[in-house]
Amino acid sequence: MRTVGVRKEGSAARGLAPEVRFLLYGSRNKAMDENKSILVVIDPSTDRQPALERATWLAAHLGATLELLICDYDQQLSGGRFLASEAMEGARLALLDMHKRRLESLATPLRKQGLEVRTDARWEHPLDHGVLRKVAELQPIITIKDTHYHGAVQRALFSNTDWNLIRGCAVPLLLVKPRQPAAVPRILAAVDPMHEFDKPAALDHAILALAKELEVALQGKLDVFHAFDPAPAIASAAGSIASPIAVPVRELTEALENNHKSALSALLRDYPVDKEAVHLQQGVAAEQLLALSRKLPADIVVMGAVARSGIKRVFIGNTAERVLDRLPCDLLIVKPAGFAVPVN
Repeated sequence: MRTVGVRKEGSAARGLAPEVRFLLYGSRNKAMDENKSILVVIDPSTDRQPALERATWLAAHLGATLELLICDYDQQLSGGRFLASEAMEGARLALLDMHKRRLESLATPLRKQGLEVRTDARWEHPLDHGVLRKVAELQPIITIKDTHYHGAVQRALFSNTDWNLIRGCAVPLLLVKPRQPAAVPRILAAVDPMHEFDKPAALDHAILALAKELEVALQGKLDVFHAFDPAPAIASAAGSIASPIAVPVRELTEALENNHKSALSALLRDYPVDKEAVHLQQGVAAEQLLALSRKLPADIVVMGAVARSGIKRVFIGNTAERVLDRLPCDLLIVKPAGFAVPVN
């Protein structure tokens, strides 16, 4: 039987084993423990703020404070050789003051609900640089930004800002879709226990630890996903077996499935998950994950992002890169412990 934690922070934390409890409740990072805040990137161009709605929901369950951030920049106010610098500075300050008043109008009703809310407006360009600087200063437990659906197929097309935050945000990054989570939210953790694509083993533990903590804090349900594709192994075997000997497709597939099942079982040894909530599926991982996220349906998909060996950049992996824009739910990106922003 699955044990469900209560919403109080201390009780939720006690519902997890020490080896599982290290992202939201403590403690890989002393600064994060002392300043348990959620950074929310506010879009000044729209009235609807899905990121703030989700952050408010999480803060109430996690006992965290909210830090609302607007970063703005106007090329016409950036100044120049023939423009009076004092006038430009005054115009910039007036713009930031307008944003601060906007942030305070968003914060006031939340404070009345009992939440602690701080606000910050900054002159920054590009946006992702401003957000990453704020992350470095604040060390929040999570950073939240919204992303929007576009076009008839309702795909959430990620902006350059989204991709750059995925690449460089050292703390967990939640990209929010404009939709409401279920009363019992479904958290889907996508793991790779075979450590393909140079993914460190520790990252799977970070993914599961955070997903498990969210399950307890939100009184939700955790599902774990992993997929294996026998096609490459079968193709390799076919190329190495002389004709007319047939490739033992069934035997190869069963052996591969058993290897992945054993690795997944070993990974989940410290994470209590219902047996029916573990999804080991055969096929292309990207398509299987997308189908499962719709079938459950998932409210949050938790994935890892790592540095690709030999290339000074971060990637999420072949699976995630193919499904990011098509996922019907929020996406939570996790980095391995000790992550540092790559140098270009």
